Amino acid sequence: MAADYQAADSVGIVEPRTLHFQEPVRLEGGHTLPEFDLVVETYGELNAEADNAVLVCHALSGHHHAAGFHSAEDRKPGWWDACIGPGKPIDTNRFFVVSLNNIGGCHGSTGPASTNPDTGRPYGPDFPVVTVRDWVKTQARLADRLGIEQWAAVIGGSLGGMQALDWAIHYPERLRHAVVIAATPRLTAQNIAFNEVSRKAITSDPAFHDGRYLEHDTSPQRGLMLARMVGHITYLSDVSMGEKFGRELRDHAYHYGFDAEFQVESYLQYQGERFSENFDANTYLLMTRSLDYFDPAREFGNDLSRAMAEARCRFLVLSFSSDWRFAPEHSEKIVNALVDARRDVSYAEIHSNWGHDAFLVPNERYLRLFRAYMNRVAEEPRHAR
Repeated sequence: MAADYQAADSVGIVEPRTLHFQEPVRLEGGHTLPEFDLVVETYGELNAEADNAVLVCHALSGHHHAAGFHSAEDRKPGWWDACIGPGKPIDTNRFFVVSLNNIGGCHGSTGPASTNPDTGRPYGPDFPVVTVRDWVKTQARLADRLGIEQWAAVIGGSLGGMQALDWAIHYPERLRHAVVIAATPRLTAQNIAFNEVSRKAITSDPAFHDGRYLEHDTSPQRGLMLARMVGHITYLSDVSMGEKFGRELRDHAYHYGFDAEFQVESYLQYQGERFSENFDANTYLLMTRSLDYFDPAREFGNDLSRAMAEARCRFLVLSFSSDWRFAPEHSEKIVNALVDARRDVSYAEIHSNWGHDAFLVPNERYLRLFRAYMNRVAEEPRHAR
């Protein structure tokens, strides 16, 4: 059944807006953006005290459109519509929800496809590498612009969860809760390796043109398609792929060739092709490198407990049993560090067959736990630390 913008639990039709920031921002890598844009969507109403605001941080391929629809004809809701809306875990009857596209993105915020004011041409490969810290810094500027001194909660899954951790460490007085879902305190060598294979698939495409493909009126779609196929495999579990596809053949017979014969092959090609038509290759390079660099313990003598001791907020940490990209033991490292630092943390490992993508998929226990925690956020005394 298709989703409906008129459903009682939908935020309905929403309209993104672009906010321009004229003040330069110094990035962690040493470069400075003289100005930047952020594309934002909001759901619900900010109350008079401005203390019911929730920030939703997106993952690698995410963007500002987290809930609702962009038109009455739109059949596909935002990427986290299952969790945002009236009566949903992030209840827009109670919270003012802010979702954005980070700098470096390709959905309207300043990124590699934007015009470089110094040259009048697209930034392309000249756009500086950005980090989770840089995103959080610009998100703090966004909060200032919106008149939000303190978030009720900062929430994210995967790379979004890393941003929630960074908020807690570097802006401890500006959030009361951090919800960290299917995340990790740093990537393993295997995860970095997957990202490198994806980047090489892109940069090896003849249409890449050293990152200046827009100036050649082309795009490295084949490389981006392969990168997405590699990534997509890691987001799913063996069980979920087996349940969905098994060894089913497209035509119920072997053709003894190398075209897509199995359903799973066809599915991966379709996903890769669709993604390559809607995503910017330079942005994909940036986002995967941001994942690689994230390591909050690094500035604290490689001691994650010391890093977590900077936090003042309460935490909900969730992991999923079949997630092998950021397996539950990654979340447990975060939890153990918080316990060592004597911070308030709730944790659950949720059974799911959906692998890393489980945080995007409705699951009764997941939604029940998430909703219960967010009810606590909504009902606690205001300005609690």
